[in-house]
Amino acid sequence: MNPLETLRFAVGGLAANKVRSALTMLGVLIGVAAVIILLAVGNGSSQSVKDSIEKLGTNALTVSSGTGFGGGGAGGGQSSSAATTVKPLTVDDARALADPSSAPHIESVAPEVTSSSQTALYDGASHDVSQVVGTYPAYFKTSNSKVGKGDYFSADDVLNSRKVAVIGSTTATDLFGTANPVGKKIVLGGTPFTVVGVLEAKGGTGFQDPDDVVVAPLPTVQNAFTGFGSVSQILVEATSAGATTQAQNEITTVLMGTHGIKDANALDFRISSQQSLLSTQSDTNKTFTVLLGAVAAISLLVGGIGITNIMLVTVTERTREIGIRKAIGAPRGVILGQFLAESTLLSLIGGGLGVVAGLIGSRFTIVGIKPVIIPESVWGAFAIAVAIGLFFGGYPANRAAALRPIEALRHE
Repeated sequence: MNPLETLRFAVGGLAANKVRSALTMLGVLIGVAAVIILLAVGNGSSQSVKDSIEKLGTNALTVSSGTGFGGGGAGGGQSSSAATTVKPLTVDDARALADPSSAPHIESVAPEVTSSSQTALYDGASHDVSQVVGTYPAYFKTSNSKVGKGDYFSADDVLNSRKVAVIGSTTATDLFGTANPVGKKIVLGGTPFTVVGVLEAKGGTGFQDPDDVVVAPLPTVQNAFTGFGSVSQILVEATSAGATTQAQNEITTVLMGTHGIKDANALDFRISSQQSLLSTQSDTNKTFTVLLGAVAAISLLVGGIGITNIMLVTVTERTREIGIRKAIGAPRGVILGQFLAESTLLSLIGGGLGVVAGLIGSRFTIVGIKPVIIPESVWGAFAIAVAIGLFFGGYPANRAAALRPIEALRHE
């Protein structure tokens, strides 16, 4: 029997039980679509985090107070139980880091204080701002925060503690709607501020909206909300991406001096770079993607078991047909090929439809994440689906081919 005849018989066999065949193909379809979509979601989540990190720039460094994670030094930092007390970061630390004679590989420094959940008022409108940031003008360049309307506040505004602010796009929309906020006054936590600029939208998939922010001069925020004490963190920009290691070493040396630390294993601050965050994120994403792929592969396995089940039922129902064909001379290979063709056809059609469903499903945003399709997952899922049809259809096909004609003819 030629391949076309085998294919014709296989199509006829599946068409004889349309609903059963359709449900079996549905199982394969779901498995293939799940693999494509879940891996796309994992890849999309990874890309979103990577883009957010890269927005800060590859030469940006963050210095924060405390021990246990990160730390100073070119290697990412150390911590030790020898550090019995933790000295908070201060504006004086930032000034020391900004000295080019002691830190020539540092371009700019921006100390930062934060105050969360302040209520902003404007002309009867009220909005709870997620984060209020007090800092220096260098903050905008170091954090890659670009102004879409108006301008940044200046160093003179910082020196004179002026009550001016640059607001995020979400804050601007909620307070002003479609009106231009630049030049207008808002009341933030009881303190009046003049809006001098609106930041471009950054977007994000996390729980906190990065566009819901008010950025103002450091002493103004300290006076109004946080008090004149320590700073939350210090943003540092290295002179170039290739100078981040030297900048980390200089930060460690300078802060060890200002904090009176003699032991490099007893640092009371930590330094994180975008490169280290990207590396950590990449490792986490690989684990996340493998887990998603494993979960989706279970669906494919279930679809394969469904193929075995449906083919066993088919062999049982067509036992007399098999007996007649063998009695008139049909060889074992023909019977084996027919049932293998049926099982492969089930997985082939189901897999093809699954690819289409996966590609369509990946066009939609899922739990706030825009899926990014991995081309290898499409071909891989389809190939595995076809292989599953061959593998799981092998046992029922062998069982059909092994039937003795006389026993098959006696079957009721």
